[in-house]
Amino acid sequence: MNVTVIGSASAVSPEERALRNLYLEHGPALYSYVLRMLGGDTHRTEDVLQETLLRCWNKQTLADAEGMAVRPWMFRIARNLVIDAHRTKAARPQEIGGADWLTELGSDADDIERMLSSIVVHDALRALTPAHREALEATFFADRTTHQAATALGVPQGTVKSRVYYALRSLRVALEERGVR
Repeated sequence: MNVTVIGSASAVSPEERALRNLYLEHGPALYSYVLRMLGGDTHRTEDVLQETLLRCWNKQTLADAEGMAVRPWMFRIARNLVIDAHRTKAARPQEIGGADWLTELGSDADDIERMLSSIVVHDALRALTPAHREALEATFFADRTTHQAATALGVPQGTVKSRVYYALRSLRVALEERGVR
């Protein structure tokens, strides 16, 4: 099977050969120019380059006597394509990526969940006796050892240990009463 591609070396018509020569002569510079405008996006750069060459093909402005008059025209076409794509993207609502919306939604839900959990825990702490609440505040919330908490509260270390133990048991019961498992 013999396939002739537009612009290939085996192209029959002079226009097809001219398109290939045009690409070989101006393609690398045009590619670099568009790549800089698109911030390094190679896929979009290739699309713009292909569209530019396609417009040259449709217009059949592939070469002239001097060979350079077509170059500024091609660069202008490529520049206009990039600007049009940017304007189109700016006119549409921002696209949402596959997982981004889920994580953004999750962060809001996590913040709300954390807030609701803190309200429930705060309410459950109020259900404890003052001595138990004081023991938990002196150890867990103040980030102290039982020895440091005993010194701060002015009670023996064993008393702090037992109050923390019974406070945690009471807190568990209070949380279960509020629907926390």
